[in-house]
Amino acid sequence: MNGAGGLSMLDLLLDTGPVVKAVLLTLAGFSIASWGIILYKLVHISRARRESERFITIFWESKNLAAIHTASVGLKQSPVAQVFRAGYQELLQLTRAKRQAVGAEGGFSTDLGGVENVTRAMKRQSNVELGKLEKGVTFLATTASTSPFVGLFGTVWGVMTAFMGLSAAHTSNIQAVAPGIAEALITTAFGIVVAVPAQVYYNHFATRVRELATEMENFTSEFLNIAERHFLS
Repeated sequence: MNGAGGLSMLDLLLDTGPVVKAVLLTLAGFSIASWGIILYKLVHISRARRESERFITIFWESKNLAAIHTASVGLKQSPVAQVFRAGYQELLQLTRAKRQAVGAEGGFSTDLGGVENVTRAMKRQSNVELGKLEKGVTFLATTASTSPFVGLFGTVWGVMTAFMGLSAAHTSNIQAVAPGIAEALITTAFGIVVAVPAQVYYNHFATRVRELATEMENFTSEFLNIAERHFLS
């Protein structure tokens, strides 16, 4: 593929000035980092959704919280399973404290916190899991929003340099600056190429994270209802 004046794309890239080269290297760094995050998050979020669906099936099919807890050990990528584990551990502590209080005082002390303790534990774990899911995704948004401007800066600088060279050469022939302008425009094109997949996958991951956040919230409500009805009443 040939560029302006019969130059190939490789020739244009090699002939760019130091500033334009720095811009292209910066954009290449953004691109490499973005695709690394994209590939990692595709695997991570896909596994999180798959294991969460499996855990929810196990939870509703089983009648034994201890058995559900045992099953959740192997579902480390499921945010819903981790939220359950946090709530289950807190519930165990409360039920033990309840039995001790009943034995010592003949009644259950409200000072133990009841369902509020379980709620806090599950909400805290939900925030931890949400942070894991969102890790790296914001970089894609940053890449999508800044890459076109970084590329535009390279273009403006390249065009300015080309016309300064035209002025120094004391000529008005546009052919003298055509290769320089073509080199400069590469950075804008590259900026767009970097930004588009970052924006597409940011939207994709943001949607999946919201879905998992909703699942954690719904599960927390269901688990708290069960805990309050059967264990903390």
